[in-house]
Amino acid sequence: MRIVIKIGTSTLTHASGRLNLRLFGELCRVISDIKGDDNQVIIVSSGAIAMGVGKLSLSGKPEDIPTKQAAAAVGQCELMYNYDKFFGEYDHTVAQILITAEDIDDEKRRKHFSDTMERLLEMGVLPIINENDTVATDEMTVGDNDTLSAVIAVNVKADLLVLLSDIDGLFSADPHKDGAAKLIPVVEKVDGEVMKIAGGAGSALGTGGMHTKVCAAKTCMQNGVDMIIVNGSRPEVLYDVMDGKPCGTLFKGKK
Repeated sequence: MRIVIKIGTSTLTHASGRLNLRLFGELCRVISDIKGDDNQVIIVSSGAIAMGVGKLSLSGKPEDIPTKQAAAAVGQCELMYNYDKFFGEYDHTVAQILITAEDIDDEKRRKHFSDTMERLLEMGVLPIINENDTVATDEMTVGDNDTLSAVIAVNVKADLLVLLSDIDGLFSADPHKDGAAKLIPVVEKVDGEVMKIAGGAGSALGTGGMHTKVCAAKTCMQNGVDMIIVNGSRPEVLYDVMDGKPCGTLFKGKK
């Protein structure tokens, strides 16, 4: 299988922005195992700005663009250093790819991106993608990595997009406010009702929420790609995903 795994900021870091080493290590181990089982894996990783906040000992996520981009520049180095270190322990070579909306919107640049991705996967490399927050502006930003991961999954013709989040999946209501909220195991179509219940903001250091995840699912489904939302606090859930066991919320792509 060709799988895109999007890892959210809340999965990678503590509230302070510092890397959650235990969870990060477990995640790299499980992904390495899945990749070693003759699967092609692409990671879309958030966390650069959050890790920059932690590294620079800032009090919170910056509001102004220059400081936000400075934090991203510092945090991206830390992020890739750790990916290289942890995946290297399992003999997997990683590649960093930083892109902006222009790389996706422009046909020529998009083809170059696709060609590079195909060659990296042929060579057994594990690509790690993030938006280039250091140079992205309002005019050329994708906006969030849920959207970016869906665009990547469609572009590389992935079989499955996995969104690792801090919630178990899509619920019938906000589970933080409604104790009777039920997990929705399968979504066949993203309609007005599904969009209506897709509420909730992301973490303090992240940018996404359930709304962006459901929008990402819609993009995938329209292009024949399955997408699943699962809780990233237990990396072993990826084994359940690969084995087809019930977990999270599965959005079925049109085949």
